[in-house]
Amino acid sequence: MKKESKNIAGAVAALVGPKVEELGYSLWDVEYLKEGTDWFLRITIDSPEGIELDDCEKVHRAIEPIIDGADPIEDMYYLEISSPGLERELKSDEHLEWAVGEMVEIKLYAPIDKCKVFIGILTAFDGEKYTVDDGVTTREIPVSAVAKIRTVYDFE
Repeated sequence: MKKESKNIAGAVAALVGPKVEELGYSLWDVEYLKEGTDWFLRITIDSPEGIELDDCEKVHRAIEPIIDGADPIEDMYYLEISSPGLERELKSDEHLEWAVGEMVEIKLYAPIDKCKVFIGILTAFDGEKYTVDDGVTTREIPVSAVAKIRTVYDFE
């Protein structure tokens, strides 16, 4: 993501975060990205009860005038509101603190012990390392080694 995209996402998060919380939801993520020739402003919301289509529509109606009024985006874009889903990417410290005790998949930039993917319970996160227990081994993985971390849902 280009630096400008991150700045726009941050500005939009600051604009709409209070309204999203006022409506009873938490703001999980804001992304501003280009797909093909189109730009998308993706706002992801969450709640302990889960998110349904009506929730997305309610938030869309409430925040669209806020975004339009502040006009932080020069280009034409599509506004999307969604839930993070069962298997969600963990991008912030708040996401990781929330995920302690959850099953996660960690993908690395380079192998550790000849492995680039680890799946297990995230037992701890201290800002510098993840501690993951796969049922056999408890492993500490430096944050700097991780390309992506997401929750994994066991459908069985």
